[in-house]
Amino acid sequence: MIFAREISDNLTSLVKQIDAETAKNSKQKMGSFVVFLTDDEKLSDKLVALAKKESLKKCILSIDNPAGPPGYQVAKDADITVVLYNKRVVVANHAFKKGGLNNTAIAKIMADVPKIFESK
Repeated sequence: MIFAREISDNLTSLVKQIDAETAKNSKQKMGSFVVFLTDDEKLSDKLVALAKKESLKKCILSIDNPAGPPGYQVAKDADITVVLYNKRVVVANHAFKKGGLNNTAIAKIMADVPKIFESK
């Protein structure tokens, strides 16, 4: 589960990698989705174009209000929050301020992905 405020190159890179992992682990019922927290009325069209351009197969792209879904308490100053979980138990949580998501951070997130299968 990824919460994001806007589309960026680094976020796109992460989403592509998460999408590939989701497809690779479909037999283990891995799912993935991005919730964009924004009031941008044109974002829907941008997300359709992004999904087509990047050939996303499994990762769901969605939009919610800037505060995020009730009960999730997404930090207002976090530009991107990545939560990896299994059976409602969080196994890794990564939050980044604007500009904080980079290749090193993406590698750390991807290294944590196998943790979601350890508790099965």
